[in-house]
Amino acid sequence: MTEAKFRESKLHDIVHFGVRVVVGTIFIAHSLGKFNPGFVGFLNQIGIPAEMQFFVALGEFVPGILLIIGVLTRISASILSVIMLGAIFHVKHASNLTGQGGFELELLLLVSNRILRHLLKKYS
Repeated sequence: MTEAKFRESKLHDIVHFGVRVVVGTIFIAHSLGKFNPGFVGFLNQIGIPAEMQFFVALGEFVPGILLIIGVLTRISASILSVIMLGAIFHVKHASNLTGQGGFELELLLLVSNRILRHLLKKYS
């Protein structure tokens, strides 16, 4: 009985770590381009002040790192979920799920963050 419980717990930890690493890596990779000065022009096009560039970039970079190392994971997943909601509704205008201007990646990342937050709440 103890061995089965240990295996179940171990498998959960491995899968959870894998999801955290994948989602965290995606957010870190996407945030690196937002530190580029050319990102300011995009922000101006969508109606966000240029001063927000640093905060938008850090808002994806820091929680991505925290997800990978497993510190403040629930808070990080919540922050990234809010960012993905902004990307879906403000940037992409939730017009097309797939194709040009589609928000399928953002939706996938939003769901992944919600799952991470839920799993940590349930199994912590």
